[in-house]
Amino acid sequence: MSGVLLTGFEPFADDPVNPSGDAVRLAAELWQGPEQLVTAVLPVTFADAAVRLRALIAEHDPEVVLATGVAGGRATVSIERVAVNLIDARIPDNAGMQPVDVPSVPGGPPAWFATVPVKAIASAVTAAGIPSSLSMSAGTYVCNHVFANAVDAARRAGFIHVPWGAGQASHGEPELPLADLARAFVIAARTAMAPLA
Repeated sequence: MSGVLLTGFEPFADDPVNPSGDAVRLAAELWQGPEQLVTAVLPVTFADAAVRLRALIAEHDPEVVLATGVAGGRATVSIERVAVNLIDARIPDNAGMQPVDVPSVPGGPPAWFATVPVKAIASAVTAAGIPSSLSMSAGTYVCNHVFANAVDAARRAGFIHVPWGAGQASHGEPELPLADLARAFVIAARTAMAPLA
Protein backbone atom coordinates (compact mmCIF):
# COMPACT_ATOMS: atom_id res chain seq x y z
CA MET A 1 0.00 0.00 0.00
CA SER A 2 1.28 3.45 -0.88
CA GLY A 3 -0.30 5.39 1.89
CA VAL A 4 -0.95 5.91 5.56
CA LEU A 5 -2.58 4.03 8.40
CA LEU A 6 -4.03 6.59 10.81
CA THR A 7 -5.44 5.44 14.14
CA GLY A 8 -7.15 7.03 17.11
CA PHE A 9 -8.75 5.67 20.26
CA GLU A 10 -12.22 5.09 21.64
CA PRO A 11 -13.26 6.85 24.88
CA PHE A 12 -11.81 5.52 28.13
CA ALA A 13 -12.03 5.94 31.88
CA ASP A 14 -14.96 8.27 32.67
CA ASP A 15 -14.71 10.35 29.50
CA PRO A 16 -17.65 10.09 27.07
CA VAL A 17 -15.53 11.11 24.06
CA ASN A 18 -11.99 10.77 22.75
CA PRO A 19 -10.93 13.57 20.40
CA SER A 20 -8.29 11.38 18.76
CA GLY A 21 -10.92 8.98 17.44
CA ASP A 22 -13.26 11.81 16.49
CA ALA A 23 -10.51 13.67 14.62
CA VAL A 24 -9.37 10.52 12.80
CA ARG A 25 -12.89 10.06 11.44
CA LEU A 26 -12.93 13.69 10.32
CA ALA A 27 -9.46 13.40 8.76
CA ALA A 28 -10.76 10.55 6.60
CA GLU A 29 -13.36 12.96 5.19
CA LEU A 30 -10.68 15.59 4.46
CA TRP A 31 -8.21 13.23 2.78
CA GLN A 32 -7.65 13.53 -0.96
CA GLY A 33 -5.54 11.01 -2.91
CA PRO A 34 -3.66 9.74 -4.71
CA GLU A 35 -2.22 7.93 -1.69
CA GLN A 36 -4.54 5.71 0.27
CA LEU A 37 -5.57 6.56 3.83
CA VAL A 38 -6.77 3.74 6.07
CA THR A 39 -8.27 4.81 9.40
CA ALA A 40 -9.20 2.87 12.51
CA VAL A 41 -10.34 3.61 16.05
CA LEU A 42 -8.58 1.29 18.45
CA PRO A 43 -9.84 -0.07 21.76
CA VAL A 44 -8.23 1.32 24.92
CA THR A 45 -7.04 -2.07 26.09
CA PHE A 46 -3.46 -3.25 26.30
CA ALA A 47 -4.20 -6.65 24.78
CA ASP A 48 -6.50 -5.73 21.94
CA ALA A 49 -5.04 -2.38 20.82
CA ALA A 50 -1.65 -3.82 19.90
CA VAL A 51 -3.17 -6.92 18.27
CA ARG A 52 -5.55 -4.79 16.19
CA LEU A 53 -2.79 -2.39 15.16
CA ARG A 54 -0.44 -5.18 14.09
CA ALA A 55 -3.26 -6.85 12.14
CA LEU A 56 -3.93 -3.61 10.27
CA ILE A 57 -0.23 -3.21 9.49
CA ALA A 58 -0.02 -6.80 8.24
CA GLU A 59 -3.17 -6.39 6.13
CA HIS A 60 -2.36 -3.05 4.50
CA ASP A 61 1.47 -2.78 4.70
CA PRO A 62 1.28 1.02 4.90
CA GLU A 63 4.24 3.19 4.07
CA VAL A 64 3.54 5.24 7.22
CA VAL A 65 1.67 4.54 10.45
CA LEU A 66 0.49 7.51 12.50
CA ALA A 67 -1.20 6.63 15.77
CA THR A 68 -2.92 9.31 17.82
CA GLY A 69 -4.36 9.71 21.30
CA VAL A 70 -5.60 12.31 23.76
CA ALA A 71 -3.43 13.90 26.43
CA GLY A 72 -5.88 15.99 28.43
CA GLY A 73 -4.13 19.05 29.82
CA ARG A 74 -1.79 19.59 26.89
CA ALA A 75 -2.38 22.76 24.90
CA THR A 76 -0.70 21.76 21.64
CA VAL A 77 -0.71 18.98 19.10
CA SER A 78 2.27 17.05 20.47
CA ILE A 79 4.49 15.08 18.12
CA GLU A 80 6.08 12.29 20.15
CA ARG A 81 9.75 11.50 19.69
CA VAL A 82 10.26 8.39 21.86
CA ALA A 83 8.29 5.23 22.62
CA VAL A 84 9.49 3.39 25.71
CA ASN A 85 9.20 -0.38 25.98
CA LEU A 86 7.22 -0.19 29.21
CA ILE A 87 3.65 -0.54 30.40
CA ASP A 88 3.02 1.06 33.79
CA ALA A 89 -0.70 1.74 33.91
CA ARG A 90 -1.85 4.40 36.37
CA ILE A 91 -5.49 3.38 35.80
CA PRO A 92 -7.12 0.21 34.45
CA ASP A 93 -7.76 -0.01 30.73
CA ASN A 94 -11.27 -0.49 29.32
CA ALA A 95 -11.00 -4.23 29.99
CA GLY A 96 -10.15 -3.62 33.64
CA MET A 97 -6.49 -4.60 33.25
CA GLN A 98 -3.76 -2.55 34.95
CA PRO A 99 -0.35 -4.03 34.12
CA VAL A 100 2.65 -2.59 35.93
CA ASP A 101 6.30 -2.68 34.89
CA VAL A 102 5.97 -5.06 31.94
CA PRO A 103 7.31 -4.57 28.40
CA SER A 104 5.12 -3.47 25.52
CA VAL A 105 7.14 -5.70 23.19
CA PRO A 106 8.80 -8.59 25.04
CA GLY A 107 12.39 -8.96 23.88
CA GLY A 108 12.37 -5.53 22.26
CA PRO A 109 14.81 -2.69 22.95
CA PRO A 110 14.32 -0.33 25.92
CA ALA A 111 12.93 2.37 23.60
CA TRP A 112 12.44 3.42 20.00
CA PHE A 113 12.68 6.76 18.26
CA ALA A 114 9.82 7.72 15.96
CA THR A 115 10.70 6.90 12.36
CA VAL A 116 8.80 9.82 10.83
CA PRO A 117 10.25 13.35 10.55
CA VAL A 118 8.97 14.71 13.86
CA LYS A 119 10.46 18.19 13.57
CA ALA A 120 9.16 18.66 10.03
CA ILE A 121 5.70 17.51 11.12
CA ALA A 122 5.63 19.91 14.08
CA SER A 123 6.80 22.78 11.86
CA ALA A 124 4.23 22.04 9.16
CA VAL A 125 1.37 21.85 11.67
CA THR A 126 2.48 25.10 13.30
CA ALA A 127 2.78 26.78 9.91
CA ALA A 128 -0.87 25.91 9.27
CA GLY A 129 -1.84 27.96 12.34
CA ILE A 130 -2.36 24.97 14.66
CA PRO A 131 -0.35 25.00 17.93
CA SER A 132 2.17 22.16 17.80
CA SER A 133 5.24 21.05 19.71
CA LEU A 134 7.65 18.17 20.12
CA SER A 135 7.23 15.86 23.11
CA MET A 136 9.71 13.46 24.66
CA SER A 137 7.18 11.26 26.50
CA ALA A 138 4.13 9.38 25.28
CA GLY A 139 3.66 8.10 28.83
CA THR A 140 3.36 4.44 29.81
CA TYR A 141 -0.33 3.81 29.13
CA VAL A 142 -2.08 2.41 26.03
CA CYS A 143 -0.97 5.33 23.82
CA ASN A 144 2.70 4.56 24.35
CA HIS A 145 1.98 0.83 24.05
CA VAL A 146 0.51 1.35 20.58
CA PHE A 147 3.36 3.70 19.64
CA ALA A 148 5.93 1.06 20.64
CA ASN A 149 4.16 -1.64 18.66
CA ALA A 150 3.81 0.65 15.65
CA VAL A 151 7.50 1.50 15.52
CA ASP A 152 8.39 -2.15 16.07
CA ALA A 153 6.10 -3.45 13.32
CA ALA A 154 5.87 -0.76 10.63
CA ARG A 155 8.25 0.62 8.04
CA ARG A 156 7.82 4.16 9.41
CA ALA A 157 5.73 5.19 12.38
CA GLY A 158 4.97 8.02 14.76
CA PHE A 159 2.55 9.09 17.45
CA ILE A 160 0.62 12.32 17.98
CA HIS A 161 -1.02 13.39 21.23
CA VAL A 162 -3.80 15.95 21.03
CA PRO A 163 -5.57 18.23 23.51
CA TRP A 164 -9.29 17.97 24.09
CA GLY A 165 -11.51 18.98 21.19
CA ALA A 166 -13.50 22.17 21.61
CA GLY A 167 -16.35 21.58 24.06
CA GLN A 168 -14.96 18.23 25.23
CA ALA A 169 -12.84 19.19 28.25
CA SER A 170 -14.67 18.71 31.53
CA HIS A 171 -12.33 20.52 33.93
CA GLY A 172 -11.23 23.61 32.02
CA GLU A 173 -8.27 21.98 30.28
CA PRO A 174 -6.98 23.47 27.01
CA GLU A 175 -9.01 22.69 23.90
CA LEU A 176 -8.59 22.93 20.14
CA PRO A 177 -11.31 22.62 17.48
CA LEU A 178 -11.75 19.08 16.19
CA ALA A 179 -11.40 20.45 12.68
CA ASP A 180 -7.91 21.68 13.56
CA LEU A 181 -6.97 18.32 15.05
CA ALA A 182 -8.13 16.57 11.88
CA ARG A 183 -6.20 19.05 9.71
CA ALA A 184 -3.12 18.43 11.84
CA PHE A 185 -3.42 14.69 11.20
CA VAL A 186 -3.70 15.22 7.45
CA ILE A 187 -0.72 17.60 7.47
CA ALA A 188 1.30 15.13 9.54
CA ALA A 189 0.48 12.31 7.15
CA ARG A 190 1.38 14.37 4.09
CA THR A 191 4.63 15.49 5.70
CA ALA A 192 5.55 11.96 6.69
CA MET A 193 4.88 10.76 3.14
CA ALA A 194 6.99 13.48 1.51
CA PRO A 195 10.36 12.39 0.06
CA LEU A 196 13.23 12.92 2.46
CA ALA A 197 15.43 15.88 1.59
